[in-house]
Amino acid sequence: MSNTDTTSINMAEIFGSNVFNDSVMRTVLPKAIYKSLRKTIEDGISLDAQVAEVVASAMKDWAIAKGATHFTHWFQPMTGVTAEKHDSFISPTPDGRVILEFSGKELIKGEPDASSFPSGGLRATFEARGYTAWDCTSPAFVKDGSLFIPTAFASYTGEALDKKTPLLRSMDAINRQAMRVLKLIGNTSTSRVVTTVGPEQEYFLIDQKLFEERKDLILTGRTLFGAKPPKGQDLEDHYFGQIKDRIAAYMTDLDIELWKLGVSAKTKHNEVAPAQHELAPIFTTTNIATDHNQLTMETMKKVALRHGLVCLLHEKPFAGVNGSGKHNNWSMGTDDGQNLLEPGKTPHDNTQFLLILSAVIRAVDVYADLLRVSAASPGNDHRLGANEAPPAIISIFLGDQLTDILEQIEKSGNALTSKSGGFLELGTASLPSLPKDSTDRNRTSPFAFTGNKFEFRMVGSSQSIAQCNFTLNTAVAEILCEIADRLEKASDIDAEISAIILEIIKNHKRVIFNGNGYSSEWVEEAARRGLPNITTTVDAIAAINAEKNKALMAKHGVLSYIEMESRTEIQYEIYTKTINIEGLTAVEIAKRQILPAVINYKADLASSIGAIESIDGDVSVEKELFSKVNISMKSLSANIAKLEKAIDTAANLHGDTKAQAEAYRDLVFKAMGEVRADADLLETIVDADYWPLPTYSDLLFKV
Repeated sequence: MSNTDTTSINMAEIFGSNVFNDSVMRTVLPKAIYKSLRKTIEDGISLDAQVAEVVASAMKDWAIAKGATHFTHWFQPMTGVTAEKHDSFISPTPDGRVILEFSGKELIKGEPDASSFPSGGLRATFEARGYTAWDCTSPAFVKDGSLFIPTAFASYTGEALDKKTPLLRSMDAINRQAMRVLKLIGNTSTSRVVTTVGPEQEYFLIDQKLFEERKDLILTGRTLFGAKPPKGQDLEDHYFGQIKDRIAAYMTDLDIELWKLGVSAKTKHNEVAPAQHELAPIFTTTNIATDHNQLTMETMKKVALRHGLVCLLHEKPFAGVNGSGKHNNWSMGTDDGQNLLEPGKTPHDNTQFLLILSAVIRAVDVYADLLRVSAASPGNDHRLGANEAPPAIISIFLGDQLTDILEQIEKSGNALTSKSGGFLELGTASLPSLPKDSTDRNRTSPFAFTGNKFEFRMVGSSQSIAQCNFTLNTAVAEILCEIADRLEKASDIDAEISAIILEIIKNHKRVIFNGNGYSSEWVEEAARRGLPNITTTVDAIAAINAEKNKALMAKHGVLSYIEMESRTEIQYEIYTKTINIEGLTAVEIAKRQILPAVINYKADLASSIGAIESIDGDVSVEKELFSKVNISMKSLSANIAKLEKAIDTAANLHGDTKAQAEAYRDLVFKAMGEVRADADLLETIVDADYWPLPTYSDLLFKV
């Protein structure tokens, strides 16, 4: 266990110390090379081969000075985790020695085996070649004795096999269309628009020794069995509560490791559920934020082991208590420092803001199904709509101020006033008057405006944020493209802007909802409004193949038709494999651990009944307990057999990935629930000394 002395931490010195960032490049690269590389990073100018050669040499020397012996192209395939293949810097010489080399070619291009990664039918198993390409917009870093080079990953025929490539393409798309709009409305100071993200990361920490006694946690990341503990989150005493010493030590080490890697970890606190916590970084460019979030998840797991802990990132590791999400705080900014989603003091007459806001509203309504699938996963199916996360209905929270402005525009064509937040008086002179925000927050909304950004709250804790962001970027780019097309043809720009904003408000106000997203009344209201309620991942995946969505991605060069179709297949396969693993694990635990434990308890109980009966004669209580155990055990055995049959049925549906995924959802997942119900009931009546699994009380409170 680490005993970090926080008094000795020099945060300014630590931050980015293992990153080949702009400060390092400015120091180690010749001025002309540095300027050329910056043009590639900032303006998308093609990278010159000679520049790459010089950068590679400098990067190698810097990394070796940091203790690196290897380099790796670090990429994000469709597995949901990152991938890396390490090569040493050594190159043999004729005299039997070695020299340390790293060329521009090795920096720019790698060649991993593409056949073993998900491709959705894009590549046959025997077609193994794939390429990684250096993403110079995301800085390289040193970790675990290797130089890590962020890269994109593509097939031999050029299709994207990763999550970074479409994200980078979407950033180009939204920049192109946003710049068209800004120029048309008279913004002459901006030359580039970027999207920024700050992803809040929720997670659980449990004791490593207890984790190792739970095969379900080891193999699936969640508990497949577990009765509700006497205490859960009922008292709401964990949220923002005092952080335990062991957890605080972990959080300190985690911060230090992330700061070294240039991840701006800012906020840490206890979350709602016992053993649940959250980390939030400062905003940065979407591409880098995505890389940083992958690093954050990896580092969380690694640092936890140093403290005898295990970090769980599954969306719902424990039934009956809150699961974990990842709030994706998204905004649009310019190279000259403007936040395009900043309302300003008088948002009612901020034309640029209202136009961009309108574009986002229309994008979210038109492409709600794509946004929904961007947050779809087997784990997130447990969480969405469970009174701890937004429902599966996409809606937008704007708050009182902006809603009032839009209502004014709808009624009269323009808005004359903006509601002010004012001040909050706390009733005693010893406390200051607090300036109030112009609107409250809404934790039940899946897509909430929170001052100068939108918070997409649906994303699951284990998911990459790449898909939700390239979806959002591309959808907004399309609406900005529509707006630019209209403005280019308009004889009166100001009148056309007013018409566009009014049109969008009238046609898409159905997606704006400021109330309680957790309520059943909202589900009914959303249906009346015609908003889609896509409750499962299997249903959500179909959106990828919808013609309007494939056309959207193809039009803006983010994903081709064939790349979209491949992602449909990949997501069905991931769902199927996940539920299959969970089903098989549930069968193994139930048959080899729970049933034998219950049989042993039942046998000992029968012996006790016989012994007591010979002495006392009254064994009514004991026989009642025996009967309960016997009935539940028989039901468990029968439901295990049903689960095995359901797995076989689903597994044999080859050739139709959608039908197979539906079978795993409708047959296997349902059968797992029936096995669990019996096992969880038995946990509450079988003697604790016989029960083979650490309970929820153990897992959640013995940390």
